[in-house]
Amino acid sequence: MEFFRIRKDIPFMRHALVFNIISLITFILAVAFLATKGLHFSIEFTGGTLMEVSYAQAPDLDNIRSKLGNDGFTDAQVQNFGTSRDVLIRVPLSKDAETSKVGERVMASLTAVDAANAPSLKRVEFVGPQVGKELASDGAMALLLVVIGIMIYLAIRFEWRFAVSAIIANLHDVVIILGFFALFQWEFSLPVLAAVLAVLGYSVNESVVVFDRVRETFKKKRGMATPDVLNHAITSTISRTIITHGCTQLMVTSMLIFGGEALHYFALALTIGICFGIYSSVLVASPLVMWLGVSREQFIKVKVEKQEAVV
Repeated sequence: MEFFRIRKDIPFMRHALVFNIISLITFILAVAFLATKGLHFSIEFTGGTLMEVSYAQAPDLDNIRSKLGNDGFTDAQVQNFGTSRDVLIRVPLSKDAETSKVGERVMASLTAVDAANAPSLKRVEFVGPQVGKELASDGAMALLLVVIGIMIYLAIRFEWRFAVSAIIANLHDVVIILGFFALFQWEFSLPVLAAVLAVLGYSVNESVVVFDRVRETFKKKRGMATPDVLNHAITSTISRTIITHGCTQLMVTSMLIFGGEALHYFALALTIGICFGIYSSVLVASPLVMWLGVSREQFIKVKVEKQEAVV
C-alpha cells in the first residue's frame, strides 16, 4: 500500500557526512547531559511509599497533587488505578520523614482536600532503596539482552555490516531519549524504560525494511553504485515509512494528550523515539553501511562449475 510513489531517487547519501555529524553532535550532547545531570529516577528505582485509596465519588487528581505538594510531598505521583474512584499514590523516599508515619500524613492531606469525600485506605507498601537498585540493574540487563539479540538477528539475516550499523543507529536513539530525560529532568520510571525497549524494537524494524530493499536492489540492478542503491532503497520505502510511523504517532499522540499523568512520560519517550528512529534508520544506519564497505558481491553467490571427471 502506497500513498504516493517518487519516480526519481532522492540523493540522501550525497549529504551522508552532514547527517552523521549532526547525529554525532546530538549524541555527544545527550551523553554530556547524562553525565552531568543524570536521570531523575521515580519511586520504583529510588524507593518510597506506595498507597492505594478508594473514594465514594471520583476525586479531582489535580487537587490531590496540589495538596500533597503543598504539604511537602514533592514529586508525588497520583493516578487512577482500575476505576476513576480508585487512586494510586507514590511518595518518594525522604530522609527527613519517618517511613511509618508517611501513610498517616498522606491520608490526612487527602482528607483535607474534600472532607465530604474522604478516602479509605486499601493498602500501603514501602519500597526500599535496595529493591530500586535491583530494578535498575534488571532494567539495564534487559536493555543489554535486547541489544545483543538484535545484533545476532541482523548478523544472521543480513551481514555483520548491517548488524553493526543498525545497533549504532538504535543505540543512538536510546541515548538521545535518555539525554532528553536528563536535560529536562523528566521522571524516569518503569513505563519509560518499557518505552525505551519498545523504541529499540521499533527502530530495528525500520532498519530491516530498508536493508531488505538494499539487498533486493543489489541483486536486481547490477549497474548501480552502492550510494545509488541506498538512495533507491530509502526512496522506495518512504511511503511505507510515512504510513507506519504516522499511524503509530497518532496513537502515541492521543496517549500524550488524553492519557493523563500516568501515560505522559511513556508517550513522550515513544514520541522522541519514533522521530529519531526514522532519522537514524534512514540517515544514520544507511551511511554507516556504505562506509563499512557493503557491495553487491556480498549478496551474490558465486557459482562453482563442476569439473568433469577425466577417464
